[in-house]
Amino acid sequence: MKIILRIFLLSLVAVLAGNVSYAQSTQTTAVPFLLISPDARGSGIGESGAGLADNSSAIFWNPAGAAFLTGTEVSLTHSNWLPQFNLDLFYDYLTYRQYFEELSGNVSASITYMNYGEFVRTGETDPTPLGTFRSFETAVTLGYATKLHSDWGLGFNFRVIHSRLSDQPTGEEQGKGVATSVSFDIGGMWRPSSLVLPLIDEDIGNRFSMGINLSNLGPKISYIDRAQADPIPTNFRLGFAYKILDDEFNSLIYTLDFQKLLVSKSTKVVPSGDTTKTVTESDDSYKAIFTAWGDKPFKEELRDVITSMGLEYVYGTPGDFLFALRTGFFYQDPNYGNRKFVTFGAGIRYDIYGFDFSYITTSVFKNGENHPLNDTLRFTVLIGWGAVPESTRGLPRGI
Repeated sequence: MKIILRIFLLSLVAVLAGNVSYAQSTQTTAVPFLLISPDARGSGIGESGAGLADNSSAIFWNPAGAAFLTGTEVSLTHSNWLPQFNLDLFYDYLTYRQYFEELSGNVSASITYMNYGEFVRTGETDPTPLGTFRSFETAVTLGYATKLHSDWGLGFNFRVIHSRLSDQPTGEEQGKGVATSVSFDIGGMWRPSSLVLPLIDEDIGNRFSMGINLSNLGPKISYIDRAQADPIPTNFRLGFAYKILDDEFNSLIYTLDFQKLLVSKSTKVVPSGDTTKTVTESDDSYKAIFTAWGDKPFKEELRDVITSMGLEYVYGTPGDFLFALRTGFFYQDPNYGNRKFVTFGAGIRYDIYGFDFSYITTSVFKNGENHPLNDTLRFTVLIGWGAVPESTRGLPRGI
């Protein structure tokens, strides 16, 4: 296939799946599938979770959240992606987490797989089919989380990314649409056992948590040559969670996340024959985590921040049977992607088994029924065993 096909695939997912291609900007990244909300629970609460992160999917939302967990958990999520297009696109996500007392923390792992379907290969000028090939992207992540203090958690991830958009070049192309890279995440979580807010004579300890996650720090990824390399989607996420209600049979948790893509471009002067020319290129991630906060006017920087929030109501007895209802809201400024949708979800837990699903709708907004994300469903099955409740500190474990 031609380079234009690879660019189309990248742009398709970038525009529709993540804050990586802006309506009035030239900012783009490769492998934007890394930003997709992976699990049905997190999706059901508006694609928020950096301040909650209390199950095996913490490896995505905030690896530090796993520091407060014990026992073992495995989960699998499946979603038919961009259902409005009626294409052979799907997304799978597998996680595993286990607490090791000898390591004083949790070791987590995940496999993310985005399938783009089958394509027909043709010649550069001749439309005669020459064969078919499949395109996909995948990432394998390994993480570790531990407590620095009874109220503080710290987590790290290492990730290997493989992108296979085309298995061979066409015509005079040099290289092919296959690339491999690595990235790192670092997260922190604060779950105070005691917290009395000013002017409010009430201790909200064990009911409040705050988390920060800086994900996908790593080198640029290239398909053809290094000069055409694109940055990976380095992302900053700040999240909060607050348990509004908590009694013997009922709980209600509110979550709120703010996130910003840390991708920035800079210009430099380079030699060009007997003169010089000015070129623009994406900053490396170690530089972009700083420059991305000031490459636009302050008001525009604020508009560049994505806001998401959600509510989760749980009824039942932990360790026996639990039933959850969820809803959320996701908002992105019209000039920076214009994704906005409402989410719904539900889940059940019986003994060590669980099942969640979530639903995205954009039809509540003007012309939203035609948005490719409309009617997106996610399904998650999980098994968790051996957990020891920590009722004396941090948010009590959710569903």
